[in-house]
Amino acid sequence: MIKMKVAGVTLDPVSNAPIIILKDSKDEKTLPIWIGIFEASSIAIKLEGIHTPRPLTHDLLRSVIESLNAKVVRIVINDLKDNVFYAKIHIRIGRRVVQVDSRPSDAIALALRTDSPIYVEEKVIDKLQKEELQPNNSEDIKSLLESMDTEELGKYKM
Repeated sequence: MIKMKVAGVTLDPVSNAPIIILKDSKDEKTLPIWIGIFEASSIAIKLEGIHTPRPLTHDLLRSVIESLNAKVVRIVINDLKDNVFYAKIHIRIGRRVVQVDSRPSDAIALALRTDSPIYVEEKVIDKLQKEELQPNNSEDIKSLLESMDTEELGKYKM
């Protein structure tokens, strides 16, 4: 598994769909994940340090987990099938760890709120390179990433 961090949230220049960008610690591997507008907003709110008057869904989930004396140990983006990413949230409850199926965007939003590490299985990176993920049949993933301005990452507008 590869430990990654959120580099930022940006918009696909072709489809205007939000994309979360994950990078490894050496900036050698990048994983873009196209996500929904609400999840992008939740992630951007946390990245920008904005406090909301009432808890958002991911804040509520964090509170529920903590009130049950449980802890998010890590999240793992564990598969890519037909241009759809899959993730698991690993939660420690007492002495056991349970894995909960999740969309990567929700898992990442929760990881940011619980200061939990984000991992990506190597097979996901391999599949991404082989499948040449194409959002909305536009340009291929490599040229999209090359065209992104790293200064603009994290400047997602809600």
